[in-house]
Amino acid sequence: MPTATSMPTAASILADLKSKGKEGTRKIYARHGMDPARVYGVSVAELKLIAKTIRKQQTLALELYATGIMDAMYLAGMVANGAQMTRAQLDTWAEGAAGLPMIAETTVPWVAVESPYGRELALQWIQSSKEQVATSGWNTLSGLVATQPDSALDLKEIESLLNKVEKGIHTAPNRVRHTMNGFLIHVGTYVQSLVKQAKAAARQTGVVYVDMGETACEVPSAAERIEKAEAEGRTGQKKKTIRC
Repeated sequence: MPTATSMPTAASILADLKSKGKEGTRKIYARHGMDPARVYGVSVAELKLIAKTIRKQQTLALELYATGIMDAMYLAGMVANGAQMTRAQLDTWAEGAAGLPMIAETTVPWVAVESPYGRELALQWIQSSKEQVATSGWNTLSGLVATQPDSALDLKEIESLLNKVEKGIHTAPNRVRHTMNGFLIHVGTYVQSLVKQAKAAARQTGVVYVDMGETACEVPSAAERIEKAEAEGRTGQKKKTIRC
């Protein structure tokens, strides 16, 4: 870890990450689909501690992401302010997440949701033939419906996206199916006026099959998740952030 008096650099942080990596953690990430050649095996808890020491260092965050190392890229997402990123930088992040579903489906949406370009880019990304770009797009859309007031959303557009999911989910690439299913859940949970439509689309799609790798993870039933949110009185309750 760089000392309090030294100025951290991407190189010094990368060296620190490498020293903190554990083989067991690296194997867990690999079982979840991460390219093992690009993973050191630093726990998320450890990354959060490091993130506290480099808050608001936007340039450093961009440099960390550019290393292509998953641990550094995830750390970059914790530090970066998506509102300060350009369209080109956001596109670069989406493109650079190939082989790293954890980055494509969490880190990229974190920053894209904060950006004024988030919706526009998400709609563009979901059309991509590149799996990691499309998953970033769908999870960005999920993040937007979860955090923005309904009055700021284009409800007709979202309803058309529900139809797109219903028609195309079963023929979409593996991880894209997972994030499309998540979009159904998010709309049905967070957009009060579209709960009925989201449930109908979820019932129509039925069981969604996704290869979750060598893990015990299961694809949630969108209809059951929406109905659970209704039963618990959580429908329409927005989140402040999708970061975790």
